[in-house]
Amino acid sequence: MIRLDKMLANLGYGSRKEVKLLIRKGHVMINGTVIKKDDFRLDPEKDRVEVDGALVVYKPIVYIMMNKPQGVISATEDKYQPTVVDLLEGYDHYKVFPVGRLDKDTEGLLLLTNDGRLARELLFPSRDAYKTYYARLDADLNEADVQHFASGVMIDTGYTCKPAILEIESPREAIVKITEGKFHQVKKMFQACGKHVTYLKRLEMKGLKLDPRLKPGAYRELTKEEEALLGIPELGQKK
Repeated sequence: MIRLDKMLANLGYGSRKEVKLLIRKGHVMINGTVIKKDDFRLDPEKDRVEVDGALVVYKPIVYIMMNKPQGVISATEDKYQPTVVDLLEGYDHYKVFPVGRLDKDTEGLLLLTNDGRLARELLFPSRDAYKTYYARLDADLNEADVQHFASGVMIDTGYTCKPAILEIESPREAIVKITEGKFHQVKKMFQACGKHVTYLKRLEMKGLKLDPRLKPGAYRELTKEEEALLGIPELGQKK
């Protein structure tokens, strides 16, 4: 059960004060009856709520796929630089956050949500969920690089990455699949092989593929099928 004013405020119908006024003026109906008590408690998954005749769709948790553009940081807020959350419109009341991060100059698939349980599941190191990247390099790749990635690349003093998959697409283009998410990991792995990444884009995360129709900076909510790929019916909101 949830208070009517809290639910409507959480869904973006206004501030708590504005929503209280909306209710008291008779703009809200529950199961066909006008309700003027802002502290009225309801079951949002069973009761039918309407505001000025329009059905209120209760969605406590959202899952958003974004094609992150370059020049934007993977954070909820920053005093000096634009963030991925700044690109969203109409989701302020959900207080979403990026699941993991992409470097400022890296493009591609980024998941944003307010489901903390899903974020922990996807980022937990032992889950071994592959993340797939497309990379362009400043030097030619070779079979030795493939073997180096497969055996584990040392990227920092005393730290060796888990085995990764390197698929050479052309002399200076590659697909990389890793199960970790260390700071600048893909770039550092190539640096350890004597190469510099000139362009990097994440394509896939635990089976969830970037929608090719999304231009950099564009976003949309996940489909039911995409949610199922991530195990959301079990990990996230009640279905």
